[in-house]
Amino acid sequence: MYDLPDEITVEADGALRVITLNRPDALNAVNDALHTGLAKLWPQLSEDRDARAAVLTGSGTAFSAGGDFAYLAELARDPRLRTKTVAHGRDIVLGMARCRVPIVTAVNGPAVGLGCSLVALSDIVYIAETAYLKDPHVQVGLVAADGGPLTWPLHTSLLLAKEYALTGARIPAERAREMGLVNHVVADPLSEALACAKRILGLPQQAVESTKRLLNLHLERAVLAALDYATTAEEISFQHPDFHAIIEQLAAKKS
Repeated sequence: MYDLPDEITVEADGALRVITLNRPDALNAVNDALHTGLAKLWPQLSEDRDARAAVLTGSGTAFSAGGDFAYLAELARDPRLRTKTVAHGRDIVLGMARCRVPIVTAVNGPAVGLGCSLVALSDIVYIAETAYLKDPHVQVGLVAADGGPLTWPLHTSLLLAKEYALTGARIPAERAREMGLVNHVVADPLSEALACAKRILGLPQQAVESTKRLLNLHLERAVLAALDYATTAEEISFQHPDFHAIIEQLAAKKS
């Protein structure tokens, strides 16, 4: 139905689309295929005229564990991959902000890095009681062009956005709800997200989609104000010695 890599599955249930990040053995960590697939996903979802709501979740025990270390190391070495990845990061952000279909996200486990960004760009979020959010871009020497600093100031206070973006500290589920970064902390986020999406399916389509667009105009304008600077700064940070040193240290620990 969709032209996507195996790292992303899309299942149809009537007008509902269930989208799953599908690298369970790697905790759905983002590699090139998954990142590219996410850039392609949102326009395809918008163009799927039979789709009226979507649920986004992760397979296995994590929503997404952030960037795959091997992928990050490759980004440090390969300028073409860096350029493509930065462009795709922009496509992911704008694709979600402009997506016609309401996206209800079920955070079934840790949502780190890009996983955290996907949560911030969703329309309604259910998170497991034991899950958490974390944006470690700064910790590994990167500017978070598609991460918390881009979108969190719309969801929470600027001071809290600064604290968690600059320190990369974990945000436990209940704390995320208190801050306004998620809607509900629940025992079974997937079943709750599916129920929410099905309620949306029962509402008038034009009113739902136009109201989502009205609300996301605020998001899109805020994102566009910062996105060019963010992507340029991130591409520079991929080439900085700090990032290279940190990735080498992480790779050595993993081996």
